[in-house]
Amino acid sequence: MELSTKEKELLKDLRDQEKLCITKYDKYAASACSSELQTLFNSMAKVEREHHKTIVGMMDGKVESAPSAISNSNDCNCGCCSYSDEEGRQNDAFMCKDMLATEKHVSSLYDTCVFEFTNPQARKMLNHIQAEEQQHGQQLYAFMSNNNMYS
Repeated sequence: MELSTKEKELLKDLRDQEKLCITKYDKYAASACSSELQTLFNSMAKVEREHHKTIVGMMDGKVESAPSAISNSNDCNCGCCSYSDEEGRQNDAFMCKDMLATEKHVSSLYDTCVFEFTNPQARKMLNHIQAEEQQHGQQLYAFMSNNNMYS
């Protein structure tokens, strides 16, 4: 796939955002007070690593075929967590809010890229990744909602 200068710059932005997501999810998983949130963050980090790998491949001119559906492997079965103290709940709430804001930003960047890329296969892949980013947002919202962290 031949990339325009604009497409190359957009892919660099996506690559950097995916790296940031991976770093945040890894750090937040290690800091989460709830084991359920640790599991959720680790699951999301794994998906972000796949996104990063796909974007790096696109930078090298390789576009994989987008899967026909998004993975349901990270469905959030997040019930209410039992926190031993309010500080732990507030710590987890902060990380969830930060990651929800991050996912909103990343999804918006993917939305822009879907419209800017000329290659139909690349657009399909970017759209697929955006759907997974939106799924992350839904999972974060579900966790926050179930634990009275979303207002």
